Amino acid sequence: MGAYCKENPSVSPACNLSPSHDLRLSKHVHDNVHGNIYLDPLSLKFIDTEQFQRLRDLKQLGMAHMVYPGAVHSRFEHSLGVYWLAGEAIQKLKTYQGLELGIDQFDVQTVKIAGLLHDVGHGPFSHLFEREFLPKVLNGFKWAHEQMSVKLIDHIVDVHHIDVESEMIKRVKEMILASSECALPKSAKEKQFLYDIVANGRNGIDVDKFDYIVRDSRACGLGCSFDFHRLMETMRVLGDEICYRAKDYLSIHKLFATRADLYRTVYTHSKVKAIELMLVDALLKANSYLEISSAIQDPSEYWKLDDTIIKTIETAPDEELKESRDLILRIHRRNLYQFCNEYSVPKDKLEHFKNVTAQDIACSQKNGGVVLKEEDIAVCNVKIDLTRGRQNPLESINFFKDYESEEKFPIPDDRISHLLPTSYQDMIVRVYSKKPELVEAVSEAFENFQLKTYGIKAQVHATPEKKKRRL
Repeated sequence: MGAYCKENPSVSPACNLSPSHDLRLSKHVHDNVHGNIYLDPLSLKFIDTEQFQRLRDLKQLGMAHMVYPGAVHSRFEHSLGVYWLAGEAIQKLKTYQGLELGIDQFDVQTVKIAGLLHDVGHGPFSHLFEREFLPKVLNGFKWAHEQMSVKLIDHIVDVHHIDVESEMIKRVKEMILASSECALPKSAKEKQFLYDIVANGRNGIDVDKFDYIVRDSRACGLGCSFDFHRLMETMRVLGDEICYRAKDYLSIHKLFATRADLYRTVYTHSKVKAIELMLVDALLKANSYLEISSAIQDPSEYWKLDDTIIKTIETAPDEELKESRDLILRIHRRNLYQFCNEYSVPKDKLEHFKNVTAQDIACSQKNGGVVLKEEDIAVCNVKIDLTRGRQNPLESINFFKDYESEEKFPIPDDRISHLLPTSYQDMIVRVYSKKPELVEAVSEAFENFQLKTYGIKAQVHATPEKKKRRL
């Protein structure tokens, strides 16, 4: 492997476009995170389609705006951000190691289109559609938005007669699926590092996270000390994978820690989850009439599905949608499912943990008093980790000493600091009462469940009396 060149540390926006393309004639948009984003001609052919424009009607954080009012940004702007960062990343590698790695304009364009289209198949309401709604409709059948993204790409190319090389589209789809359970075999034996940029299935460091961590933090008014620019400026390809300087270990740890903080404080906020539980119930009750779930079978129908399904249900006069309408009205009037309590699963019980169900809580009620039914209770099993479950994600990352060295190596976390965590996953069990008058009964049943399961009350404190008396 040749020497790593650091002669040109700055990459101008023009480098994100083909050498023959005049930047003055290109279209650009001003993004509130990355500044001016310049759009190349091929990307515009995909952007200016009704299928891609649908992303404007998909909020990036689903229902989080009901708790964080500023969180109204969309998948559209996130996709433009990932497109831009993917172009910046591949261009920096081309600037520093282009001759050595054989990076050409085909590679640059492919990575950028993969960044642009990685979320084109995303469902409504963030991940609620595929993780909460569809499993209940499809009886556990797994469906991933990445699969729909690759189907929609073919659909867009066919419907709009986009002139693009078939090999490029093939590679784009492979890059989008690279970090999912349905990853495709990579058609190219060389340049495997290109698959690390958009959706990194190797170690989880990718420009998708770079964009949404900063964008989501800003939209919610939260601070973000993670700086992706440093990692993008200093990364290097060794042995066909992107590696990072050993001195940037803690910066990479901050990437995963910041993501986990967002999950805890925003994505799985107790009120956000209460609203999501209600929305799932509303969609389930409306599904047989509106056939919402059937859209996943056909890309030509799926692209019409977005967050406006709420307004469709809310304004429809059909009697078949009354229960769904009532639930959505409750959300608007803040008459939410009542959070009763929660506990963090003890560390020694994580390995064999099974999701707690409403039936588990209902069956833990003692005789006497109100009789709880399964449909009175909602349970949310919240998993928060650093992207690799109970494993340390930094163990799968390779580092290098300096730019003169050709050796890559992993770094055990105990070589860096004894202040870093020794556990990498939290599992939190939350219980909600669907009716305010049942909070006390549900809370008592939840406590009984903890005593029966662990021999102790694992929750931090009892449910407040004020909450129990709320009607």
